[in-house]
Amino acid sequence: MAAAIFRHCQKRDMHASALIIDEDAVQCALDNHWIVAGGSDASAVKDADIIISALYPHVFVQWVKENQQYFKSGALLSDVTGVKREVLRDINAELRSDVEFIACHPMAGKEFKGIKYADAGRFANANFIIVPTDKNTKDAVQTAHQLAEILGFTKISELTAEEHDRMIGFLSQLTHVIAVSLMNVSDNTHLVDYTGDSFRDLTRIAKINEDMWPELFILNKDNLIREINEFSDELLRFRNLLEAEDVQGMKDKMIQSTERRKKFDKS
Repeated sequence: MAAAIFRHCQKRDMHASALIIDEDAVQCALDNHWIVAGGSDASAVKDADIIISALYPHVFVQWVKENQQYFKSGALLSDVTGVKREVLRDINAELRSDVEFIACHPMAGKEFKGIKYADAGRFANANFIIVPTDKNTKDAVQTAHQLAEILGFTKISELTAEEHDRMIGFLSQLTHVIAVSLMNVSDNTHLVDYTGDSFRDLTRIAKINEDMWPELFILNKDNLIREINEFSDELLRFRNLLEAEDVQGMKDKMIQSTERRKKFDKS
């Protein structure tokens, strides 16, 4: 995600710097002229007007605690974190009063990680969520909108932290749980020579970052557990229709799902 942002900044004549421990990634970004400077020294953020974190939630909070002395007064801090309630609470509890945190969530992730998968084109026709609180100024919210527009996001929305985490529990976290569970129902690797696109599409996100997602799940477990329970209930309802050989009942479910799915198709 961060590398894709770098690539877009290059196109818009913006000056981006990278703070990352992976020296090879820094060199790659420099070689491609996606950034003007990079390294692992946190003091490099001292001149930044906007600091965008792509760290895991607990690492993000700890990094701010340890390095906010390098932030210049008036700097704007943002993120791409997948959950918001606890992150907002913890960051705002630690952050200096002359630095503002505006939480954001670009809905344009991929199942791959690393700079070699950087693709600024993934932002086109994608959604961007801004999560303002009563601590945010109008200028900060407007800047977040402008950043999303510059990066090429098509739909920009504002949600409360509670609305965001409830939404993400269904649209993102539940779908990952389903994909992981499907791949773990049994050892199905012997079916690789026979599978079609439907199975590939449904399980694409089962190639998952096992270091990041458990933390996101736990930080949103109230919403995710509710969504898992509701999905389990719906699966059981379909099973009962099948057991009863209720053809019309199954057709009704399929007609409803088809109509709802059409709303998610990208133009």
